[in-house]
Amino acid sequence: MRRILVTSALPYANGPLHLGHLLEAIQTDIWVRYQRLSGHEAYYFCAEDTHGTPIMLKAQAEGLTPEALIERTASEHKADYQGFFISHDNFHSTHSPENKHRTETIFKALDAAGHIKRRAVRQAYDEKAGMFLPDRYVKGTCPVCKTIDQYGDSCESCGSTYSPSELLNPVSVVTGTTPVERESEHLFFSLTSFEGMLRDWTRSGALQEGVANKLDEWFKAGLKDWDISRESPYFGFEIPGAPGKYFYVWLDAPIGYIASFEHYALGHGLSLSDWWDENSPTELHHFIGKDILYFHTLFWPAVLTGAHLRRPTGVHVHGFLTVNGQKMSKSRGTFILARDYLQHLPAEALRYYYAAKLGSGVDDLDLSLDDFVARVNSDLVGKVVNIASRCAGFIAKSGGVLAGALADPALYAEFLKLQDPLRLHYEQRDYSSAMREIMLLADKANQYIDAHKPWNLAKDPQKAADVIAVCSQGLNLFRVLMAYLKPVLPDTATRAEAFLGAPLKHWDELQTPLLNTHLAPYEPLFMRLDPVVVRQLVASPAVASPATATAPSPAVNAAAAKKSPPAAAEPPAEITVEDIAKLDLRVARIVSAEFVEGADKLLRLTVSTGEAQRTVFAGIRAAYDPASLIDRHVVLVANLKPRQMKFGLSEGMILAAGPGGTDVFLVTPDPGAQAGMRVK
Repeated sequence: MRRILVTSALPYANGPLHLGHLLEAIQTDIWVRYQRLSGHEAYYFCAEDTHGTPIMLKAQAEGLTPEALIERTASEHKADYQGFFISHDNFHSTHSPENKHRTETIFKALDAAGHIKRRAVRQAYDEKAGMFLPDRYVKGTCPVCKTIDQYGDSCESCGSTYSPSELLNPVSVVTGTTPVERESEHLFFSLTSFEGMLRDWTRSGALQEGVANKLDEWFKAGLKDWDISRESPYFGFEIPGAPGKYFYVWLDAPIGYIASFEHYALGHGLSLSDWWDENSPTELHHFIGKDILYFHTLFWPAVLTGAHLRRPTGVHVHGFLTVNGQKMSKSRGTFILARDYLQHLPAEALRYYYAAKLGSGVDDLDLSLDDFVARVNSDLVGKVVNIASRCAGFIAKSGGVLAGALADPALYAEFLKLQDPLRLHYEQRDYSSAMREIMLLADKANQYIDAHKPWNLAKDPQKAADVIAVCSQGLNLFRVLMAYLKPVLPDTATRAEAFLGAPLKHWDELQTPLLNTHLAPYEPLFMRLDPVVVRQLVASPAVASPATATAPSPAVNAAAAKKSPPAAAEPPAEITVEDIAKLDLRVARIVSAEFVEGADKLLRLTVSTGEAQRTVFAGIRAAYDPASLIDRHVVLVANLKPRQMKFGLSEGMILAAGPGGTDVFLVTPDPGAQAGMRVK
């Protein structure tokens, strides 16, 4: 059993979480959950990053103390993380007694070992504001690549790091004035003393190859000692023995990983030395974005080494998030906050989409909203939960108990064989490959059900045992799929386990199939995404793809119609109130639903209007599984002239909205409506 400590980058306490933050948290959480399902001892720690001038200034602007600001923000961040099922074992704060003590302890160890240097520096000073300016409060032109509007510590364009004094045309972010230089004594961490160790460590396998290659560029340019002090006024920890000077936030922020562990360990029987001493046999893994690469792959391992603490086993770097192919932007409406997303859509839809696109490299990930809808609806609804919804009803009608033996043990064994390749994909953070493999298995499960047609078998009372056998096999295959998806869809998997009556804590439990098991009543596990709702996430139509931007609003259509009107059709003719009054729209309850053999688009529905039952052929096969429609209320055009089709007589029309195909949504009355009610 491996013992693994995992962290993701600390969110800064001056603003809400957005979907870029969630990319990293979800990537990390999937990896941690996979490790736990594999039987390893894995902990996930994080904390609120609370120090620095930005926090101080934002608190002043809002009339708050910094402590009140970070407490409020931390509460919001925790709620958002929980909303996306991020399984932190502990979410702490860098403004904590543990972090203050640990930062001072590490600093004193570095100082005693001769790794802290003191020298006078000239730094940016805003005369109008009366304060020294932190790096990020000076902007100007990069001295290396000449990109304008860059911060005073690093360039977002070329990745170079420098001091604010090296910027060309510097400007204070606080007042907009040109800063002057004033001299002050600062404390420096001697990064150059660790160059040999860092060259070896960065090529030890702890980093992705592309990341190690990037670091080679910085080695060639020459490492620089790191200024770890800041002048008052500054919100942070004052440096022992240096009145009026504070630890730079980038020193105490990563130490917050240790402090969060220490805060948790006290009440959970864990030893700090077991996990953090330089010879610890445990593992330490950091998940970060490529924008903070320098701090986590050079400064941080050097600080740990200098303080005789263990270096990271791995630092796993991901790229940035774009939305509809563009950098997230408030003006374009693509700067989507985590809270706004949760108010519109299920968290696990985003978890799955990120997983389906995340590889092990540092490439940027694009959230294409159209692709997001199509992929989630096709994979999760159309393939995975479709298996359960197709089989559950037949088992329920036959007593609710699974068969005593598998109908096709070889197929079940084939599903289990994927476990080793999936372990490798998850371990290497190649989630996209894992999702592809799982969806191929989902296709095989649906093909098995299609081949054995339990809906046809159910028509013959003599074949009741065959129906149970086929559906029991299907539900066992579904159980395997949900176990494989559990790191990505923890809530859906837990609800699926409750339905199956079999909680699963370890993948090895899949070796024993579910037999003679009583099922709970089935409830829908995942609902289709409405593209209209998804598009509401972006505030501006400028981000819509051409297809989206020019598409008409979804309109009520006849789901039973064979094909849609031509794209270039003339505007529909006007009708009158009297024309509308001719329609007899009734609430109807779907009594049964089944596939139509030989028809690619149709479902055969039996609907009840309270007085009588009718057969309606509806072109919604791509969008709905028959079992999920039973007892659902819909709107029926009750006085439509019956139409003879080659599959039978259709005695009405069900109303639906959407462009067609998988994007069809039944028009349903409000809860409480009863069959036979007139729709007005």
